[in-house]
Amino acid sequence: MSTVERSNARPRAFTLIGLFFYFGGFMSSYAALTLARPGTFLDRLWVLNRDAHIQLAALGSVIAVPFAVLGAVMFLAGYGWFRRRYWAWLLGVSVVATNCAADLVHAALGDWVKSGFGVLVAGSFLFYFTRPAVRTYFLPLELEGPPEKKAEIDSSNG
Repeated sequence: MSTVERSNARPRAFTLIGLFFYFGGFMSSYAALTLARPGTFLDRLWVLNRDAHIQLAALGSVIAVPFAVLGAVMFLAGYGWFRRRYWAWLLGVSVVATNCAADLVHAALGDWVKSGFGVLVAGSFLFYFTRPAVRTYFLPLELEGPPEKKAEIDSSNG
């Protein structure tokens, strides 16, 4: 039976992806705050996406809750990403795959340009995440090496 060893070579875009998660957490939290408390000076940034602001504001302040949850998830993914936690890799793949699926649905509904770009970006992220060098960088330490070697290490520490 073959084993997969955890890679120690940091993948090229590792830091950028971690910063992306933190940026996503910040922007989702910003959206939650401005949707929960409309009419403040913070609303000015919505000029970058007026249509989304109009559509989301029409749903009332309750829409702030999913954005707050998304912000927390993104911050958590960034935190775990920089600590090489396997759960953070899984969380990152899940968040990006969900976003990609949503973009595919929007593309099917006729928003080809914006959604097509989203699918391209999310697909690129998924391709990157699933590369062996990236995936093995996040393997849990307890999966390293054959069980005999792990038992030998455990008994020598004992």
